[in-house]
Amino acid sequence: MKPSDGSGLYYLVPPSPSPHSAYFSTINNMQDFHLNQYLNPSCNFSIHPQVQELNLQSPCFSNNSTSDEADEQQVSIIINERKQRRMISNRESARRSRMRKQRHLDELLSQVAWLRKENHQLIDKLNQVSESHDRVLQENTQLKEETSELRQLVSTMKLRSQYSYFEDFPSN
Repeated sequence: MKPSDGSGLYYLVPPSPSPHSAYFSTINNMQDFHLNQYLNPSCNFSIHPQVQELNLQSPCFSNNSTSDEADEQQVSIIINERKQRRMISNRESARRSRMRKQRHLDELLSQVAWLRKENHQLIDKLNQVSESHDRVLQENTQLKEETSELRQLVSTMKLRSQYSYFEDFPSN
């Protein structure tokens, strides 16, 4: 029998007890027993209590390879969609990473500018303090010279005063 010979295949569940009657009675007690969970997801049929029609045109029972090719194409499409989503996600992640790096670089550049400015200010202060130190050293040297001159003057004055003191005494 070819798929084009009839619209479907019919069978009856055996009414008399058989080795499989326990299985069929279990199925009959179920409201809906779906084979989709065990077969190809594109097949959508269920076993009803007495009669089941199996469509030979269904992709699950096809003898040619178009079903396999369609499944492969569907899997290929799904894989390509996943790759595309992953690629978009990776691009977005890379863009965010570049933005974070750029922000970090901008922060570092502003920090470098601030540190250079502060360094320049500190160098200016150091130069001012150094110049001030040099002036103080010069002034200190001048004061030491003046002190030395004044000491010498005081010393000379003391000697003179002592000499004049002795001159005031009568010599015998």
